[in-house]
Amino acid sequence: MMKNYCVGLATFVVLWLGLTPCGFGEPLPVKTVAFSSDAVGRTMKYNIILPAKYDQSSDRYPVLYLLHGFSSNYRAWARLGAGEAARPYDLIVVMPDVGNSWYVNWAVSEDAQKNRWEDYMIKDLIDHIDATYRTIAKREGRAINGLSMGGYGAIMLGLKHPDLFCSIGSHSGALSFAKSAGERLRSGQPAPPRKEPSTTPVPEIGIEGFTSQAERTPKGKIFEKVEDCAACDPFQLVLQVPREQLPHIYLDCGTEDRLIASAQEFAKLLMEKKIPFTYAQSPGGHTGPYWTRELGLSMAVQYTILKRHLKDSAKSSVPAATKEN
Repeated sequence: MMKNYCVGLATFVVLWLGLTPCGFGEPLPVKTVAFSSDAVGRTMKYNIILPAKYDQSSDRYPVLYLLHGFSSNYRAWARLGAGEAARPYDLIVVMPDVGNSWYVNWAVSEDAQKNRWEDYMIKDLIDHIDATYRTIAKREGRAINGLSMGGYGAIMLGLKHPDLFCSIGSHSGALSFAKSAGERLRSGQPAPPRKEPSTTPVPEIGIEGFTSQAERTPKGKIFEKVEDCAACDPFQLVLQVPREQLPHIYLDCGTEDRLIASAQEFAKLLMEKKIPFTYAQSPGGHTGPYWTRELGLSMAVQYTILKRHLKDSAKSSVPAATKEN
């Protein structure tokens, strides 16, 4: 069994190496779109990449959501090479913006803010994307991935909503974020001090009232009780999803990354519980060059998972009489 797995993985890696950036050709164009979100009470923006033949066809396509990290924004993945990485695939890639929200519904919001960022992602954004583009609007047609804060967000959202995603992933994810917050609340320890966010606007973001780090950092409490943390903790969530409903999990991290311990801890839990997943670690830190390099591999893996689920879904929808004929 292990021998067959290794042969299959080696074949996959060889195929993927043929799709390294030098073989991608020109990057696919990236379009910026604004839309209104009730969950956060403001107009937000996302970047989107459409398949090369989107305008020449009437086909529907699977969607990969790529989530940015803390202090970053919706423009990050385009700079990291998403347009090049997506070129070989019949895949829509959506890169949303959530500020510094950690992708969760905040327990307490201050200054009349609306900080229901999980609802923004799961309800407002997905509904908007499915209504606006020719997506395959079902679990088998959706994947989610992210880096750092976004890696945490992708795994957390995917495990909280396994009915929406068949593949979830994390590059250098802060997977222990909610777990560590819960431990601090349980012991009565204060949260680690954070530097006051900058009030300097970043005009390129182009979201009114949401361009400086101070504006992009929610005011209030992200978690108020231990239970709030548990509800957003991948280490607990992954054990609560019935095995047959679990999405495929992809994890990677650089060996020089400060967050590799949490990636290894999560991978160890998955191995102990015999939960299928894909894991990779290779030289690199918490840096752009590492994510650019690894995006090609993660996208190849997740696209393969999407196609497999769509194929299986098509088979299961064929009437029995047709199968017999």
